[in-house]
Amino acid sequence: MSIITEFLHNRIIIVSVVSWAAAQLIKIMIDLITTKRIDWELMLSSRGMPSSHSSFVCSLAVSTGLGYGFDSVYFAICFVLAFVVMYDAAGVRRAAGYQAAVINRVIDMLNIKMDEKLKELLGHTPIQVTAGALLGTVIAAAAYAFI
Repeated sequence: MSIITEFLHNRIIIVSVVSWAAAQLIKIMIDLITTKRIDWELMLSSRGMPSSHSSFVCSLAVSTGLGYGFDSVYFAICFVLAFVVMYDAAGVRRAAGYQAAVINRVIDMLNIKMDEKLKELLGHTPIQVTAGALLGTVIAAAAYAFI
């Protein structure tokens, strides 16, 4: 079997990607409901509800636990990775977004010309991270229960 074929048949990767895509589609649907328009840029956005990063890594961890056991070294690695990603999304990247907002205001006050403003919506709220984690967990559990 070729590397590409093996990759495309890897159940854990497929479940994780489906979980990421589901989170991104939910973001688009929530935005459609609130703004009455479709913003396709949200499909690749790292902001909003639910956190696709959290969904992705939680589905990875749960899939790995279900496939190899929750006492396996594989699950331990995925669990630690998920924790770091979710902490970063709700902590470090969110703080960086606040800092970008302050810097953008200072640049405006000083009338400094910039090609573009710094991105302010970088991270997630704890609720967005939790929703993503729950989505990833449910999708992985469903995939292993019904497939």
